[in-house]
Amino acid sequence: MPSLPFIAITVGEPAGIGPEIALRAAWEERHLSHFVLIGDFNLLSEKAQRIDPDIVLKPLPVDALDRAKSFHDRSSLYVLDCPLNKPVKPGYPDSANAKSVLATLDLAVRGAKDAHFDAIVTAPIQKNIINQAGFAFTGHTEYIAEKTDAPHVVMLLGGEAKTGPGLASKTLRVALATVHLPLASVSSAVTQASLTRTIHVLHAELRAKFGITHPRILVSGLNPHAGESGFLGHEETQIIRPVILAMQQKGVLIDGPFSADTLFLPHHIEAADCFLVMYHDQGLPVLKYATFGHGVNITLGLPVIRTSVDHGTALDIAMKGVGFADSSSMREAVKVAVSLVKKRGGPQVL
Repeated sequence: MPSLPFIAITVGEPAGIGPEIALRAAWEERHLSHFVLIGDFNLLSEKAQRIDPDIVLKPLPVDALDRAKSFHDRSSLYVLDCPLNKPVKPGYPDSANAKSVLATLDLAVRGAKDAHFDAIVTAPIQKNIINQAGFAFTGHTEYIAEKTDAPHVVMLLGGEAKTGPGLASKTLRVALATVHLPLASVSSAVTQASLTRTIHVLHAELRAKFGITHPRILVSGLNPHAGESGFLGHEETQIIRPVILAMQQKGVLIDGPFSADTLFLPHHIEAADCFLVMYHDQGLPVLKYATFGHGVNITLGLPVIRTSVDHGTALDIAMKGVGFADSSSMREAVKVAVSLVKKRGGPQVL
């Protein structure tokens, strides 16, 4: 069996930049892993020729998924073909292709659950198009959690960030207590039970996946100024702080809640191994700004390894054609996936 990992890359929304950045990342990082791209073979072939004529794509039959690890050729990339229903116009997603997009995820998850793939890396999906096609879809994180029967998952994004002018870079990790929810629904979703489960998963995965023996976690409040001792909200005093105290009693190095507007100051970034914020847009704008497009999305709590980019489908860039998309985040997602496979003990042998 090959010593390099086998990693599946789903190419995401076909009208976005996903197919291009998936191809670039797989080709440019092929020394790190064997890759199987999952998407429309004809679309990927056309884009590959425009990216680099040296890229060779070979079809991997879907019925050969259980033999995927026997297909390893460093001079080419394999593709599990998920044919599209409609031709692709870059920048203009078509709901007729939604079923094919979801099929790429289903194949990747199936292959990872059965150890045919050592990890999954996902390119971005256009969620509204999936929903327009009649599928209930809130995001990769929730979809893969359901498909793998994961009881509780946590979205974590990370990347190298500067802690201040002239200072060295530091790995910045931001985890979310809630993920893809309307802002009006966040308060009711932050409960002592859900927050406790999130911290349990986060603490365990920081130790297991990242090798941090005693991770230090700093937690944000939900309200401005962390509630101002109850004057701007009671979630901090009634929910967040009691959970933090309970986790401290169990030996977890955790502190807060801190006001979100001062949570990411340099001295906190230096001290913390991870930040836990209450909702999506409370922490991710900071991370995306600080990591300059090199951030990686990691789903914690899954029975499989899954990483992704920290950005969306970039339809406006896709309209310009091949050659305008930046594949930095996808390449980092690939590197993190390889690193996590190695920390787990290397490629799984069937």
